[in-house]
Amino acid sequence: MQTPYSNPKEARSLNDLLSLKGRDALVIGGAGLLGGEISYTLAELGARVIVASRDKGKCQTFVKQLSERFKGDHQALGVDITDRNSIRKLCEEASKVTEGGLDILVNTGWSGRKNTFESISDEDWDLDIEVCLNGVFRTIKSAVPLLSPRNGVILNIASMYGHVAPDYRMYDSERFANPPSYGAAKAGVIQLSKYLASFLAPQGIRVNCISPGPFPFESTQLENPDFIERLKAKNPMGRIGIPIDIKGAAGLLCSDAGAYITGQNICVDGGWAVW
Repeated sequence: MQTPYSNPKEARSLNDLLSLKGRDALVIGGAGLLGGEISYTLAELGARVIVASRDKGKCQTFVKQLSERFKGDHQALGVDITDRNSIRKLCEEASKVTEGGLDILVNTGWSGRKNTFESISDEDWDLDIEVCLNGVFRTIKSAVPLLSPRNGVILNIASMYGHVAPDYRMYDSERFANPPSYGAAKAGVIQLSKYLASFLAPQGIRVNCISPGPFPFESTQLENPDFIERLKAKNPMGRIGIPIDIKGAAGLLCSDAGAYITGQNICVDGGWAVW
């Protein structure tokens, strides 16, 4: 029988619950803007982090910085999540690094193309769906055999545009526009996360996602300051997100501090969707 409250003398401390010491994490897109911050978070909490993306060289450079900041046997691997064989090879390589298992899988893949509804082509649409949704599905499908023995955790990165629509008045050029394919793919990620939280629960696997709000690249901030001001004005907190804002939610959902959380979409958006 579970007691209605913790015994302070026996309960695990919050520091212990948040600790990822001895755990192995694979972060797809783990050298990117938000993926990089999540990689730092997991390493800071004690995990060994495997960073993977299409640009293995970028991952290697990032892992060198990661290892200098947070000691550990962190690794860089290449993967193309649009290629089933590449994903299979990644999981085989990750299994060798981790001696057969994974504790954490984070999916932050993104295609990077910008389009409006008028300009988007079938090819552009297909690429976004392929990278942002199909790639997440394929990666999870391949990684579950590694996660299951360790009662692992899956964290998918969705978007505010997976559950609310972009305001057309925000965008003054195709170059900075948000394509319809992106939101459609991220909505799929949110639903896939809920589905998997149900169907992977018997294997002890938790599945959640984070929907970041406006986290524009530094290049966008420099090139289009008027757009950034419109983003700030639309947000209840009056500012854009900075990468460090993602750390708390990622640490919670990937650690035992979130052991009773699954199937949830945590919005880290400064209140973007409340009005």
